[in-house]
Amino acid sequence: MQTAYITSVISITLVLFTLGFLGLLIIHAKTLSNYIKENIGFEIIIKPGVKEADVMHLQKILDTKNYVKSTEYITKTEAVERLKKALGSDFVDFWGDQDNPLLPSIDVRFHAQWANNDSITLIKDQILKNPLVKEVYYQKSLVEVINKNLNKIGLILLGLSVLLLLISVTLINNTIRLSIYSKRFVIKSMQLVGATETFIRRPFILKGILHGIISAVLSLLLLTGVLIVARENIPELGLLESNQLVGGLYLFIVLLGMLVSGFSTRVAVDRYLNMNKNHLYL
Repeated sequence: MQTAYITSVISITLVLFTLGFLGLLIIHAKTLSNYIKENIGFEIIIKPGVKEADVMHLQKILDTKNYVKSTEYITKTEAVERLKKALGSDFVDFWGDQDNPLLPSIDVRFHAQWANNDSITLIKDQILKNPLVKEVYYQKSLVEVINKNLNKIGLILLGLSVLLLLISVTLINNTIRLSIYSKRFVIKSMQLVGATETFIRRPFILKGILHGIISAVLSLLLLTGVLIVARENIPELGLLESNQLVGGLYLFIVLLGMLVSGFSTRVAVDRYLNMNKNHLYL
């Protein structure tokens, strides 16, 4: 009898672990998606002769906008240094401070929900109305490709998660049904001596919920071990982790283990409560 319960706990643990592992992949994919989107932005080129104080004032105004994550003011000198670094050459050294043809600019980065071509186009048109601005530059095709690919990945992961959730619920249900099967004679005997259905059902459901909790805790320990190993081998994952989302996933795994185990146990017990005693041997 104990072997059946141990097997049930192990089976549920593995199912919850698999579901939780996919959940971690989705969380990291979502965080990575936001990270990529929040590095999408554009460059505001300032007109020649504009005072630095006016540019700084424009930057402060941009910082107050709800769609702006961050801004960076690039002076003419800094623009030259960036060009040198990008080209890997010092061929611009002959420029003097007076002859520098580059213009100051403001690099703008957006919050993830604004990092799409439609929103950026509206923002661009709005900013171009400012008399200090000469032009606004961003890679429209790159933004489109990034969002298109991220949306595809998101749909694939969503489909996999729904499919795995259905499979997980089915496997847990079947595992518990097999576990209760060995108790069918006990259930029917209690019913025949006058025990109420609630009295018979309660200990089974409570034990089912307990097994769900134990299985969930074991699966979370396995998931935590995976996270620790992943962090040690891939330190960059720390940048993609969200403690709030991971905590929400852990809570979901515990609740899923409790609810599915409890509900499946009730269904399995009710099946034998309503079954004709002659069918118990089938």
